[in-house]
Amino acid sequence: MDWSWLPTIAQAVIEEAVTIQQIPAPTFDEAARAAYVERRFQELGLVEVETDSLFNVYGKLAGTQSQPSGLMVAAHTDTVFPAETNLTTRAENALIYGPGLGDNSMGVAGMLGLIVVLQQQKIRPPCDLWFVATTREEGLGDLGGMKAAFARLQHCIQQVINLEGLAFGHIYHAGIAVRRLHIKATAAGGHSWLHFGRASAIHGIMQLGAKITALKPPESPRTTFNIGMIDGGQSINSIATHASLWLDLRSEARYTLEQLEQTVHGLIKGLTQDDLRFEVEVVGDRPAGQIATDHPLVLMAMAALDEVGVRGSLETGSTDGNVPLAAGCPTVTIGITRGGNAHRLDEYIETEPVAAGLKQLVLLALAASQSGITA
Repeated sequence: MDWSWLPTIAQAVIEEAVTIQQIPAPTFDEAARAAYVERRFQELGLVEVETDSLFNVYGKLAGTQSQPSGLMVAAHTDTVFPAETNLTTRAENALIYGPGLGDNSMGVAGMLGLIVVLQQQKIRPPCDLWFVATTREEGLGDLGGMKAAFARLQHCIQQVINLEGLAFGHIYHAGIAVRRLHIKATAAGGHSWLHFGRASAIHGIMQLGAKITALKPPESPRTTFNIGMIDGGQSINSIATHASLWLDLRSEARYTLEQLEQTVHGLIKGLTQDDLRFEVEVVGDRPAGQIATDHPLVLMAMAALDEVGVRGSLETGSTDGNVPLAAGCPTVTIGITRGGNAHRLDEYIETEPVAAGLKQLVLLALAASQSGITA
């Protein structure tokens, strides 16, 4: 293939990423960004373009052969930033700074760039290519967009390429199990002086948090925990009637994750009293799944990186790819460029790798669409 067009389209992908980044898209509020992607799908000539009730956007590039299954290329549109966040970008040397630019505006722009390449070069893979801009990937979204999209398309796809903007050079072939708990404490409360000694919801949550942080999860399979938020209380001189913490549990093995969760429930039981009660709500449940490191899809992803002069590294993580992997559908998550400070206001992308990242994506999509892989 003649790659002389690559620098031009890579620059267009960068500009597209900035355009997408300028549209606020906090999790559960992705409608405006979805409308933009739907318009771009239509402009690029995809068929069966549609936005569902969760604001997932679908579009198909029909293959040349009648096949029962095709390839899904997906990228999530939501960000961790509230709608009122200042989204101003700035360029500095070969970097562009902007909240949400790498995660995941660049992933969505890379997906659109792939469509541009296929259409401009008049390339028609043998199987159908389904392009999906998913929602609810971040935080409490719990992969809700991909769960709905995969349920809708699983009968007509046999593999998935998932895109994360900042993951260039990495190939995620396994999705770790994630369980997220909102643990609430309630107590009778009272005045800090008059009723000293009564149970406090905040004291209870703090005691629970201290016990959790003292846990030593196994290093293999890798297992982690994080208390991400704590809230509660009424005033500095009130014994708190309510408090809560938000707990993120992760493991490479579902069984180990379940054991850790049971341990947390045991800690809660040990702290429960007549005047101090706890309630646990599951607010996130990301399934686990994987394909072997020598699976053909992984090998093709490694070969695509090798073709652009990058030695790929195999990774496990929590992405939209968890959903199809858990269902036994071969899936890899790859990136378009490198960068840093994801989920921070000073997030940035590197512009130089975008051309290689796009070329890698084109090579992998073409190889996978012609491979005839079965789950």
